[in-house]
Amino acid sequence: MAWLYLIVAGVFEIGFTTCLKMSDGFSKLWPSVGFFVCSILSFAFLTVAMKTIPLGTSYAVWTGIGAFGTAIVGIAVFSDPVGFWRIFLLACILGSVVGLKLVTPS
Repeated sequence: MAWLYLIVAGVFEIGFTTCLKMSDGFSKLWPSVGFFVCSILSFAFLTVAMKTIPLGTSYAVWTGIGAFGTAIVGIAVFSDPVGFWRIFLLACILGSVVGLKLVTPS
């Protein structure tokens, strides 16, 4: 269950970074509210996951999910540049997150 909480925390991290971009420096109300709600939920789920999953693994997976997902949102929604090396390196992040799951004792 802790891994599910960690994945949810990572998804909320994607949410708070996306809302941060959309808030335009906290000048837009609803994206700013979304940022605060998503960040609180992200940290809450991360905290619960860290009760069982080691600190370094939890943090690396949380940031990996957030970095990968935010980059994909940037490409899909904000027209961030896309190219072979960018996709390759994002795949490396995803592979590292999966690898950490596989090598972390239950």
